[in-house]
Amino acid sequence: MSRLDKDLQAELEPKRMLFAKNCIEKLGYTIFMEDEHKLQFSFKDEIVTLYPYSGWHTGKSITDGRGINKLLTQISHTK
Repeated sequence: MSRLDKDLQAELEPKRMLFAKNCIEKLGYTIFMEDEHKLQFSFKDEIVTLYPYSGWHTGKSITDGRGINKLLTQISHTK
């Protein structure tokens, strides 16, 4: 059995991608790389990668973790 529900992921991933992209751009950051599974933008001159479906975010300039709200809190306090 697969770990992920592929049908649910196919339904939700585009919505989560759009939501995450809009939130990040609203804070003034530019998404410079986007594919069907992840977004990348620059924060404090370092690359931050976000996987919106799972909520996982990682990068040298942030604390890695899970949850779009946690990421938005980190990048909104230091602009």
